[in-house]
Amino acid sequence: MTKKPTVGLFVTCLADLFRPTVGFAAAKLIQDAGCDLEVPMAQTCCGQPAYNSGDRADARALAMQAIEAFEEFDYVVAPSGSCAGMLKKHYPGLFKGDPTWEPRAIAFSAKVHELVSFLTDVMKVETVQSSFSGTVTYHDSCSGLRELGIKQQPRKLLKSIPGVKISEMKDSEVCCGFGGTFCVKYPDISNAIVEKKVATVDDTGADLLLAGDIGCLMNMAGKIRREGGRTEVRHVAEVLADMTDVPPIAGK
Repeated sequence: MTKKPTVGLFVTCLADLFRPTVGFAAAKLIQDAGCDLEVPMAQTCCGQPAYNSGDRADARALAMQAIEAFEEFDYVVAPSGSCAGMLKKHYPGLFKGDPTWEPRAIAFSAKVHELVSFLTDVMKVETVQSSFSGTVTYHDSCSGLRELGIKQQPRKLLKSIPGVKISEMKDSEVCCGFGGTFCVKYPDISNAIVEKKVATVDDTGADLLLAGDIGCLMNMAGKIRREGGRTEVRHVAEVLADMTDVPPIAGK
């Protein structure tokens, strides 16, 4: 009997604190793809906020904790292009020149994947079983797109759902204005960016806005709500896993 690949699910802070459904949806999709799944209790933050703020000491400490918690698995999967980008692209650089930790960080980063990319590119999933029906539009998050090359993967799986129609927005690859700590440091610029983004969302006529990063989704959902928009907002994993029985993301 062929051994199932083992996957450690990196839940992410935002899923844990604000949108647990995304974690459960990710778990279902990974298990449906034929993997043995575990969720290490020792995991915390990926360290990106500290890293982006120039706090390399805390970023290194969090990276060490993550590496130790996930080293035993064949794959590390996160339902976030932002967190997966941090784990995969930036951990090795945090330990550059360290004879002990640099090799461990390189080996760890090679096992990291964003959720939908893992399903399509690694596990070769081509279809999902979902009863969702409606018109959706998809926002390509900056980290997922530019660091990890995630573009067609979510659209491929969405198209496998009979009831889904994709209405592409203009400039789907343009930033939503969240940018982690960017929206806190530069709120006026962030608001101007997300204002343009939600206008393009509205122009699609879609019932539902999807993306692969909760931070982006919360930012856009908040702006849609404040402007009285009608478009609902969800993480793509919720639709793919047929777990849309919870309220949509309300935003901040």
